[in-house]
Amino acid sequence: MGTEVELKLGVSAPALRALKRHPLITDAERAARTATLISTYFDTPDQRLAAERVSVRTRKQGRRLLQTVKGDARSSSGLSVRPEWEQTYRGAFDFEAVDDPRIRKLLQAHVSALEAIFVTEFRRETFRCRPHTEASVLVMIDHGTITAGGRTAPICEVELELERGQAPDLFELAASLAHDIALRPINESKAARGLRLFHGDEQMPKRAGPSPVGAGDSPLGAFRRIAEDCLDQWQANAHGAAVDHAPEFIHQIRVSLRRLRSALRLFEPALPPDWVARWSTEFSEAADELGEARDIDVLHEELIVPILEDPLCPAQVQELNEAVVAARNRAREHVRSHMEGTGQGRRMLTFAAELNRLEANPLDASADLTAFARLQLDVLRKRARKRWRKARAGDIAQLHALRISLKKLRYAIEFFTPLFPRKPVKRFIAKLARAQEHLGYLNDIEVGNQRMLQWAGDSPSLLRAAAYVAGWHGAMAAQVRRQVLPEIAAVLDGSSPWRATGRARRT
Repeated sequence: MGTEVELKLGVSAPALRALKRHPLITDAERAARTATLISTYFDTPDQRLAAERVSVRTRKQGRRLLQTVKGDARSSSGLSVRPEWEQTYRGAFDFEAVDDPRIRKLLQAHVSALEAIFVTEFRRETFRCRPHTEASVLVMIDHGTITAGGRTAPICEVELELERGQAPDLFELAASLAHDIALRPINESKAARGLRLFHGDEQMPKRAGPSPVGAGDSPLGAFRRIAEDCLDQWQANAHGAAVDHAPEFIHQIRVSLRRLRSALRLFEPALPPDWVARWSTEFSEAADELGEARDIDVLHEELIVPILEDPLCPAQVQELNEAVVAARNRAREHVRSHMEGTGQGRRMLTFAAELNRLEANPLDASADLTAFARLQLDVLRKRARKRWRKARAGDIAQLHALRISLKKLRYAIEFFTPLFPRKPVKRFIAKLARAQEHLGYLNDIEVGNQRMLQWAGDSPSLLRAAAYVAGWHGAMAAQVRRQVLPEIAAVLDGSSPWRATGRARRT
C-alpha cells in the first residue's frame, strides 16, 4: 500500500498558461513526458463504493493500463492524505493486493457488479520542484474534461504531490506560486466531481458543519481543527463562486472569514499575539472585498422585494428597485474580478502553511480544553452584557455592537458544543440566533435607508420611494425594537449551558 499526500489547486485556463511560465516551473526539471491520461471510474449501479468513500479506476497512459484503488481521504485545506493501491490492469479486476481487509472485502463482494460511471481525459505535464534540500514535490498540471451521463465538465487544476518532506512544504510552494498566479486550494477530487456530474448535481454552498473538537484536544489542537474546518468552508465556497457567482457562495465565504476571526480571538491565549493580529487584519480585508455585494443583496431581498410583491407597490419603488439592481450588478462584477485575482488563494495557502507550523506554548501544553472553554465563554458573555447595557438607549450603533458581541459568543459556543450537554447548548444557540436575526433586521433597515437616500440623489421620485420603503418597514422595526432588548436580557441573564451539569456529546 502506498500513501498519497497531495494538495489540489483550482485554476482558470488563462492562469494555467501563466503558471507554465512561472520561474518556479520553468526552472524545475521535467519529471515525466507530457501525457494524455484516460481514466474510467467504476462503481456499482447504486454507488456502494462511493458510499464507503472508496474509488476504483483504470487509467490508460500510452500503452500502459493501470488499475488503482483509493481509500477514504483525510482532506483539509485542500490537502489530501489517502491510501492507494496501484498495479497493472490485465483485463479483469484483481483486488488481492489491497491489504486493507475492509476495502478488499467490499471490492470482492461487488466486483461482478462494477460498471463504468464516468471518464476523465486530460493532458498532464509533470515537473519536480525542490523547495529546499529536504523536500521534493511533483507538480502535475492537468487540463481536460470529465464526461458522465452525457454531460461534460472541464478539468483545469494543479496537483502538488509530496515525494519527500512534510505537508507544510506543499502549502509553502503553493503559496509562492499563488503570489503571482490565481490559484485556490480545493478538496473535491476528480472522482467526487465525476460522481456529482453523473448525478447531475450542482455544487451547493457549503455551510458550517458540526464542530470537530474533542475534550482530549489541547487549546492549540482544537484551534487547528476549527481553523481547518473554516478553511474548508472558505475554499469550497470560493470554488463555487468562481464558477457560479451565486450570492449564497459569497455569503458563506464571509461567514467562514468571520468564524476564522472569532476563532483567532477566542484562542488568542494559546497563539502568538502578532500572528493573531496579522491574520485578523488579513481576514477582515478579505471579507471587506466582498462586503458591498452582500450588503446590497440583503438590502434588496429583505427591504425591496417584499414591497414589490405588495399589490399596492407604487411605481416609484419599481424605479428605486432598478437603481438598486444596477448597484448590485456593479458590486457583483467587482466580486467576480476579485475572485479571479490572487488574493484569496494566496491568503488561504499562506495561512494553511503557517497553521501547520504553529508550535504549542507552555499554557497550551498544560491547559484542559473544557476549563479553557468555560473561561472564554464567561468572558464573552460578560462583554455581551456590557454591550447590552450600553444599547438600552436604543442607539443603532450600540445595537449593532451588541449584535457583533452576540455573534462572537454564538460562534464560540458553537465551536465548543461537543464539550457540553447537547440540549441546553442547542437551546442557547437558538436563542442567540433569533436575537442576532432581530438586531440584524434593525441594522439592515438603518443601513438600507442611508444607502437608498444616496442612490436617490436629488431625484424627487426616488426620494419618495426611499421614504415609502422606510415607512413600510417602520411598524415592524418599532415592534422589534421594543422586544429585542428584553429578549436578549433573558438569554444573557439566564443559566450558562457551559456551566450546566450533564453528559457532553460523545466525540
